Amino acid sequence: VAINTRTDEILAVGDDARKMVGKPTSHIEAIKPLVDGVISDFEVTEKMLKYFIDKVHAESFTLIPRPRVVIGIPLDITEVEKKAVEDAAKSAGARQVFLIEESIAAAIGARLPVAEPTATMIVDIGGGTTEIAVISLGGVVAWKSLRLAGNELDYNIIQYVREEFNILIGDQVAEKAKIMIGSASALKEPMEIEVRGRNLINGLPRAVTLNDTQMREAIQKTINQIIENIKSTLESTPPELVSDIYEHGIVLAGGGALLRGLDKEIAQATKIPVRVAEDAITCVVRGAGILLTDTELLEKVLTPGAEEF
Repeated sequence: VAINTRTDEILAVGDDARKMVGKPTSHIEAIKPLVDGVISDFEVTEKMLKYFIDKVHAESFTLIPRPRVVIGIPLDITEVEKKAVEDAAKSAGARQVFLIEESIAAAIGARLPVAEPTATMIVDIGGGTTEIAVISLGGVVAWKSLRLAGNELDYNIIQYVREEFNILIGDQVAEKAKIMIGSASALKEPMEIEVRGRNLINGLPRAVTLNDTQMREAIQKTINQIIENIKSTLESTPPELVSDIYEHGIVLAGGGALLRGLDKEIAQATKIPVRVAEDAITCVVRGAGILLTDTELLEKVLTPGAEEF
């Protein structure tokens, strides 16, 4: 969120605000109100939610001033953190707030049968967290919530370039490199990209070319950790549900699911078919949107202790 500190107004949210990170001015501050899926700045979170609610009202000409809101939360969130999310949404103008595990929202967005007895497994690799979940009858049966996801991969790349070339690159440069040539397994055709940053020896600008092999070396440890946690989750899943997963496969969601070859690496490690959800980046928000209109399904998947109808 980009905020004008003189007027306390929100200037931009999301990608537009992200472009301002690392480029400070005297009166514009770029803030991350949510870190690893939980609130780090309550006041800015409230302003951000109000910004979204006001935008929806302006675009839809709705007559309902205080909307119902569905919010996805990490699996390992505490009761205090849940309360903070609810309070922020209500302070921003929400009439009702329903908290849903992100993994369930992602599964619904991926059109998986979450309310049925048949088990499904989803791995949602977002920016701050990776949510690994086995879902059956509207609930999470086995799960892992990791602070290893897209942002960690970016950090891996930043550290690699720093250690190998004595160059400091920014978050956005690292993310672009990851998107353009990042992969979890060897590519058929070599790829490379030029990255630019600050020379840590003399402080001057410097460019260096990275190839896909170097990128894999940079992120391999984090990828291996995610895969090991997927295997660990399968090991803690009841045998009859594991049989369902073997039959129907593992579904990947979130921006991290788009990393080249990640599905193949997971399939090879688990011996289970793996597919990337359609429009993987928006699975959680699409799932939340479906729940707003399907109250019967919402009742089945509500987080324990969440607001009732």
